[in-house]
Amino acid sequence: METRTVDETGNETGTGTDTGIGRETVTGAGAGNEHDEAAVDVTEADAKASEAERDATGTGSGTEEPSGVGQGAAAVVSAALGLVSLTGSWLGTVAAARETLLGQLETAADAGVATQVKEVYGDAWNTSALWGGLFALTALIVGVAVLVRPAFGTPGRTVRAPWIKSVAWAGVTLGVIGLLLAVLTYTGLLLGLPATG
Repeated sequence: METRTVDETGNETGTGTDTGIGRETVTGAGAGNEHDEAAVDVTEADAKASEAERDATGTGSGTEEPSGVGQGAAAVVSAALGLVSLTGSWLGTVAAARETLLGQLETAADAGVATQVKEVYGDAWNTSALWGGLFALTALIVGVAVLVRPAFGTPGRTVRAPWIKSVAWAGVTLGVIGLLLAVLTYTGLLLGLPATG
């Protein structure tokens, strides 16, 4: 009785050695069929066990890695808020116009020039500076949060595109500049009220 081994690709080997992995033992009388079915069952059980183990440890192909989309979006928001703090916002413009209107309504017609300038224009400038500072502070906080986020994540599993760090740093820089300009404008050291005689 001759024994030969045939693998799945159809290659034959002349020895009767069977490893039980993806190979089929064929004998002249077909006596190895029971052994082959047991070997296939064991191999399938091993494959299922190793797949379950990979899923449990998180190293399998079905496990999704974090994509960093949230960090990227937060970095872009930080940069946008920093830019808004420098250029002005609709909210700051409306608040400044409201302060101008209130200054005109509350100022008496016979008030001095210094009082009129302070009430009509000074409060509006301070309001614009205040809103710019709030946007700058928000940009600064969001940018710093994006930069320090990997320190609080799962070690070795933090995935972040290189541009995210650059955009977050841009948001932090714009936030610092915007905050500095807002403080200087609010205190009158930059673009203060003109001196009235």
